[in-house]
Amino acid sequence: MRVIAGSLKGRRLRAPSWPGLRPTSDKLRETIFNILAPRIPGANVLDGYAGTGALGIEALSRGAAAVTFIERDRRALALIAENLARCGIEEGYAIIRDSVTRALEALHDRPPDRTFDVVLFDPPYELDDDLDVAVAAAGDLMTGDGMLVLEHARRRPAPLGSGRLVRTREVNAGDSALAFYACRP
Repeated sequence: MRVIAGSLKGRRLRAPSWPGLRPTSDKLRETIFNILAPRIPGANVLDGYAGTGALGIEALSRGAAAVTFIERDRRALALIAENLARCGIEEGYAIIRDSVTRALEALHDRPPDRTFDVVLFDPPYELDDDLDVAVAAAGDLMTGDGMLVLEHARRRPAPLGSGRLVRTREVNAGDSALAFYACRP
């Protein structure tokens, strides 16, 4: 696993050494960021279900102003911190240890000028939590022209919309799919 492009291009990221954490493949990350390219420079990004931190680190490498990582697994939190250190990233990020839905609920108290331009969700494919709730909660924290990307298993359809977000695009790649959401007009 490596950083695909930007100032940190080619940096190696450590992958998990335990079962159950499925990092986004390099190819799928490249697809995500090719689509999001004009939105990333200067963006405030949320990396929910952060795992290895690869999506958020890729955003920082491509010029995001700040990334908030949300992850509840202690081992994954250590992995995110290690990958940030491997890349020499010392600022421009925050790490929250909690479930995505609880963390998003807590973030509702943040000032309105600290909303997210881009939200990246890569939950476990067998997640039992209600993704509709997480998508809706993230939408409440997004700028009006923000975008949310949800990676999911093709066999489990992504919600058509939730809260103020509506699915605008879907890209299939092998067993995975990417659902793109924007705020309703």
